[in-house]
Amino acid sequence: MTRLLLSLLLLSASPPVLAQGALPESASARQVVDWAVDRAGGEAWLHATSNRMEGWAVLCRQGRAEQCIRADRYVMHRQYPSDVAATHAGTGKFRLDAEVGERVLFRASFDGTRSYDANGPLPPQDARSAEASAFGFSAIRFTDAPGFTLERLVDDEAEGHPCFTLKVVDATGSATVFWIDRESGYIRKAAWDTPKGWHERVYSDFYWVPDPGFLQPGRVRLYYAGAKEVDIRWTSATLNETYDDALFVLGADND
Repeated sequence: MTRLLLSLLLLSASPPVLAQGALPESASARQVVDWAVDRAGGEAWLHATSNRMEGWAVLCRQGRAEQCIRADRYVMHRQYPSDVAATHAGTGKFRLDAEVGERVLFRASFDGTRSYDANGPLPPQDARSAEASAFGFSAIRFTDAPGFTLERLVDDEAEGHPCFTLKVVDATGSATVFWIDRESGYIRKAAWDTPKGWHERVYSDFYWVPDPGFLQPGRVRLYYAGAKEVDIRWTSATLNETYDDALFVLGADND
């Protein structure tokens, strides 16, 4: 199946379902990435400028059941980077708000230079740890960038879905592993090393955002050192809005 045909299929209102073996066993890492990008929305996915995701989440401190709490309002504003060298440092901009009723559980942000919590800028060491633990998925968006390399690893499964497994190494030498569904082309999982331990993100319950044509995971689970700490349900996504820079600056004077 050619890249042109895949692009034409993406014009439908919902993501098309492709048959098992849409890519041959011998497909290169580059072919797998190109296919995954096409399935996610092609240029609309690859070059989206921003995404506001809203929903709810269950948050479990250190993966402990007795420390779980449901945030009934969970909102992320993500301004995507236009270029990346280090995928496990802060990239682009983001803000995350978690609330239970009228109570704020936490707020976190990155303004393109500094990381914040609700009280203001984080100390440099805390900021580096937070950024390394939060940023990394963008590696798959920049595989054509100078200094990036791609490698196919041994095929695997993610939640029972047979997957191509790829390693993306950025210009700084940091690696991110991705699991690409062999049947659908969906990105089922991403993983990388962090100061909190080996980090895995599992994506499922995908749905299609018609404008501009973007595949959104409705559920994202975050694991650190094998323990699930966050289970997010994104019930809506809005692409390519413009945000004021002040949105990403937290602290008493800016909230």
